[in-house]
Amino acid sequence: MTCEHLVCANCAGPVNEGRCPVCRASRERIHREGGISVPPVVLAALVTLIVIAAVVAQRLAG
Repeated sequence: MTCEHLVCANCAGPVNEGRCPVCRASRERIHREGGISVPPVVLAALVTLIVIAAVVAQRLAG
């Protein structure tokens, strides 16, 4: 998750701007816990490619 589209309930400003202490704390928490965010479509494509590679490898070996 990113804080680009979040609105602060305390000051009604964008969280990524960090206008108030609540915004800054939320932004820091999101960045600390966020890690790498991968869209589900990319994960599905990666799984599909791995399955295709496994099938091709099995046919070539057998």
